[in-house]
Amino acid sequence: MGSYGNEFLELEEVDGVRMVWNVWPRSRLEAAKCVVPFGVVVTPAKETANLQVVEYDPVPCKSCGGILNPYAMVDFASKVWTCPFCMARNHFPAHYQGISEASVPAELFPQCSTIEYSLPRPGAVSPPAYLFIIDTCVAEDELKACTTAVAQAMTMIPEYALVGLVTFGTHVYVHELGFQEFPKTYVFKGSKEYTPGAIQEQLGLLHARQQQHPGHAGQVQGKKGSFLMPMGECEFVLSAALEDLQCDAFPAVAGQRPSRCTGTALQVATALMGGSLPNGGAAARMLLMLGGPCTEGSGKVVDKDLTEPIRSHKDLAKDSAHHYRKAKAYYDGIATQLVMQGHTLDVYACALDQVGLAEMKTAVEATGGITIQTDTFTNPVFKQSLKRMFIPPGEDEHLSMHSNATMEAFCSKDIKICGALGPASGVEKKSSLISDTVVGLGGTTTWKLCSLEPGTSMAVVFDIVAPHSSSDSMAQNQFFLQFVTRYLHENGSMRCRVTTVTRRWVDGSHVGDLIQGFDQECAAVLVARLASYKMEVEEDFDATRWLDRSLIRLASRFGDYRKDEPESFQLQPQLAYYPQFMFHFRRSPFVQVFGQSPDETAYSRIMLNREVVSEATLMLQPVLYAYSFNSQAPEPVLLDVTSVTPDRILLLDAYFYVVVFHGSTVAQWRKAGYQNQPEHAAFKSLLDAPQSEASSIIRRRFPTPRFTDCDQNGSQARFLLAKLNPSATYNSTAAVSSEVIMTDDVSLQVFTEHLKKLAVQS
Repeated sequence: MGSYGNEFLELEEVDGVRMVWNVWPRSRLEAAKCVVPFGVVVTPAKETANLQVVEYDPVPCKSCGGILNPYAMVDFASKVWTCPFCMARNHFPAHYQGISEASVPAELFPQCSTIEYSLPRPGAVSPPAYLFIIDTCVAEDELKACTTAVAQAMTMIPEYALVGLVTFGTHVYVHELGFQEFPKTYVFKGSKEYTPGAIQEQLGLLHARQQQHPGHAGQVQGKKGSFLMPMGECEFVLSAALEDLQCDAFPAVAGQRPSRCTGTALQVATALMGGSLPNGGAAARMLLMLGGPCTEGSGKVVDKDLTEPIRSHKDLAKDSAHHYRKAKAYYDGIATQLVMQGHTLDVYACALDQVGLAEMKTAVEATGGITIQTDTFTNPVFKQSLKRMFIPPGEDEHLSMHSNATMEAFCSKDIKICGALGPASGVEKKSSLISDTVVGLGGTTTWKLCSLEPGTSMAVVFDIVAPHSSSDSMAQNQFFLQFVTRYLHENGSMRCRVTTVTRRWVDGSHVGDLIQGFDQECAAVLVARLASYKMEVEEDFDATRWLDRSLIRLASRFGDYRKDEPESFQLQPQLAYYPQFMFHFRRSPFVQVFGQSPDETAYSRIMLNREVVSEATLMLQPVLYAYSFNSQAPEPVLLDVTSVTPDRILLLDAYFYVVVFHGSTVAQWRKAGYQNQPEHAAFKSLLDAPQSEASSIIRRRFPTPRFTDCDQNGSQARFLLAKLNPSATYNSTAAVSSEVIMTDDVSLQVFTEHLKKLAVQS
């Protein structure tokens, strides 16, 4: 990316913020000409090296609520500070009276543009809670693999953490864990719809909740404690319940799918968590282990009869998926209830068929949940990802899962907030900072994240509303943005992280100034999130056409060229990679849903919507490295079919999967066993190097990516070839590659030539 890209990475390391445009035009008209929205990708819980944590409360502005920060103007003589957002003058609180130019609090240090406050927490600290919801409508070996993986994960859960177990098939079974001698389960009919109150009453939670004493939110008492119990007290009963778990007692009839009541199970589990835990008082997760689609009761996504296929993208486009809208509305209702409670839903979809993830997408995304999608419970992707969830603090690969976060945005005059795109839900809050233009979770300046990891990112879109650049407004050439994130830290303490950033205004007619501040990686990720969002909510939205038109307008506005002379067209280095990102995004499963199931599309969009810029960029345009005898270290090579040669090993990192691809000659040598001969130690090292790097990538990333080890001309090679630029195809005039891709897709070269022609048109 060059040095201009490193500058943005360095800024991100300090504040966890990436901005599409790092200089903004002052007027609405000039902003509209910039084509790409003014978005900011924020990583609210990013682990930064020099983060200052202080043990006192932040000082808010009495007018707008913005927090005291290094950019506030301070009058030490009169002990007054001026808010950079609303320009209101505020008196310092009494305990700040001793401040002077020689003695200032940490939040005024220039290097503390991001600071974290550790806040006192009223009442007892509630332990984390995990409710396992296991599907028993699967084959016996699948159920065994699932329960074994859950039992192994439970060995890493701390003794004080609360755990519970719900199983479901034709009916829902809530396991009582409080009695070792006489285990008991409560059964709910799968085809019946229940209200949360009715479920809590049947479980005896309503009466217990009314009797709960104030100030004891963290203690689970009486009947409440028999469903969610500390791990140390119920380990034996829980292990026995998992060992004794049998496949559903109502087997599937020939020619029909099993009777699976996923929707009812989630409703029961949500009500159980709501009745047992204080709202927003603890880190609470529901882990749904799912082996097929819901066919019974509320939330049904397909009928039992196997003659009816499960819905496809074509069915959704034609509105002929009979159960889709009703099921989606049902799971959206569960999402609303979970968000209100502050609880998270994780879905482990382990089936060859679809399981209904497309309908559940809002329930997962609005609660900040994690999704794992693989073919079977025996797959290492499922086992390793579940294990990673519970790795204790201090160990490698620990995930640092915080909870019950709210993120609020503040901005300078002439800027308003359109909305956010990310794993959150909007909080109803009126503000003068809300824009009339709504993007994603709009109509608010505050969002709730039930779960928050160091790698969780939110894309916030802003709107420049000044009608034109006035001379007095240009006098103040800086603008300010602030993100205030309050969350429950994994250690039980309440935290408030305040990130304040400043950038400069420019006269939008000076194109060169704007280009200098363009972050093309961040822009590509924001546009990808926006396109994915539009594909879901807008009828007949043509993503390819929208992307192409936006790219042509951007190239026409910021390219260097002479009118009607395509060969004269050039892009500045700050924009040079952006068309390439758009080319690969247009070809990706995010846009080209042909051959993808709605569940696969939903999964990839959930991940795109939550990952940081560097990881999301891999989803759009994977990276390719070559290993050969000609170079000591792996070298990055073009994501192009010409990079495939017989004497090379290629390593592809496409985020969702990692591929090690052996050229035909290398594969022949390996099959001949040369690596086992002492005189060919160099060849053994060549084979081991990409495997070692692939293992490192897989260990580092969560959820665990799929690993594919393949040879040129083998069936698995398609995982690599599908991502490569098809510069050599079956109808190419000149064969310049050892590999040819059978496709009618245009190559990057043809795409770029067309872009140049259209951009320079008068």
